[in-house]
Amino acid sequence: MKIVTTGLLILSVMAVFLIGCSAKPVAKEGDKVKVHYVLKLEDGVVFDSSSAESPLEVTLGSGGVIPGLEKGIMGMKVGENKTITLSPEDAYGLSRPEMFMTVPKTDFPPDLNPAIGQQLQMRHPSGQVFNVTVKDVMADSVTLDGNHPLAGKTLIFDVQLKEIAASEVK
Repeated sequence: MKIVTTGLLILSVMAVFLIGCSAKPVAKEGDKVKVHYVLKLEDGVVFDSSSAESPLEVTLGSGGVIPGLEKGIMGMKVGENKTITLSPEDAYGLSRPEMFMTVPKTDFPPDLNPAIGQQLQMRHPSGQVFNVTVKDVMADSVTLDGNHPLAGKTLIFDVQLKEIAASEVK
């Protein structure tokens, strides 16, 4: 009876060892990871994606991508696919009405003909440059939106974790 018990103990230890050795590491804060992604909006329109040759490379926890995406990648294993859906609050925030402004057409360069959806850059009196989107064009003025183009939108990321490099945070 003692031989059988010892044999079972050895098999149990070997099974735990093999399972432990074959377990893939999971992405955690401080890890440099490479992911392929497709970013879609709720209507299914693809807004952005990584290319097959150039996966997105980011150090988790560094703020290199929006926090909701980082949080969704943490805990993934290499080769794992995951869909991460982010509410506007977890992505680029809600659209803020105070970021809309109406500007007289006379403030634009004479050779510029603003069109709805056009992306422009403006310079704040402090010298800071920021992006705006043309939302409406009237006879004498143009309405501009200074919100991020994805503000107020639910984002759907289809992500595949390609690689986990050694942790940079000790």
